[in-house]
Amino acid sequence: MTKDQHRPTRVGVVGGGISGIACASALHASGVDVVVFDRGKRLGGRMASRRIRDSGLPYDGRVVDLGASYFTASDPRFVDVVRGWTGRGLAREWTDKFAVLDPGSDPVVKVGPMRFGAAGGLRSLVEDLAADLPNVLFPQEVSSVERSPTGVLIDDVEVDIAVLAMPDAQLRDLLAATDPALGALTTPTWDPVLALVAAYETRTWGDLDGAFVNQSAVLSFIADDGRRRGDDAPVLVAHSGSVLAARFLDDPARAIPLMLAELRSVMGLQVDPEWVEIKRWSLARPRKMLDGPFYFDGRIGMCGDGWGSVSRIETAWSSGDLLGRRIAVALNPSISPLLTVATDAEN
Repeated sequence: MTKDQHRPTRVGVVGGGISGIACASALHASGVDVVVFDRGKRLGGRMASRRIRDSGLPYDGRVVDLGASYFTASDPRFVDVVRGWTGRGLAREWTDKFAVLDPGSDPVVKVGPMRFGAAGGLRSLVEDLAADLPNVLFPQEVSSVERSPTGVLIDDVEVDIAVLAMPDAQLRDLLAATDPALGALTTPTWDPVLALVAAYETRTWGDLDGAFVNQSAVLSFIADDGRRRGDDAPVLVAHSGSVLAARFLDDPARAIPLMLAELRSVMGLQVDPEWVEIKRWSLARPRKMLDGPFYFDGRIGMCGDGWGSVSRIETAWSSGDLLGRRIAVALNPSISPLLTVATDAEN
């Protein structure tokens, strides 16, 4: 396939999580023709949500966050994005206080940065970022990304530049084994997590927005989803530890009794939930971060929450946004100085 010399330069972004959409948004804002490919039925990646279905509870149909639990904002550019979300009622301040739970001890409340939630689930924020993008294809499975003499082939679609916005363990399956971009990656080490939703008839626990669970082989974090969403629905979301997740990754349902028992113990619950669901995340969080905020070699770019100092939603957004700006400048060196990025942000 040869490039149509009459068409504008096109960038293909593979991955419709917040990093990929942030990258595509920055490119679109600078006038670059960009197309997004995502394999999911909805955008969002690990900012995923599900609806409570067939529970018999009065809040059947309610959205619950099953992936990332919350986000913080410190980067001034991301703070502006968050202000836009909160101003339109899409995101909300949740809490700056989380408890630390140790078996046999009273909860210890610690103050930290403000954590934000979303009324429609965190996935809705990614969908909002993508609202102005003209070319978003999903569900669209991509099987290979390969350099060609005139650009990059995303399966049989040729683009000039391809961005892979996903965990490095996944993008290794797309790139050719000899692709030079693989040299920027370390051995992929990602921890798995199981996310359990437990919906109750009434609230029977105390004033607790979220809690880190110490010294537990079963649970690592618990979120009060009613407080997170702001409607006080009696719904808890518990994240497993990585060792337990690895043990039950092939059959997550087998972990439900263990996680419910531990949830009862650490929360002091006297009743069982009326409805439960469990979701596995094989690649929940990187154990080791990659160097730099992104990778770009002129043809292939890579971004995501694995690039930077700490894996979090803000890191993913910043990685994608910076990469989009860097590509825009590469394609048009005369672009507005507002879109330029420091050269040390490039690998």
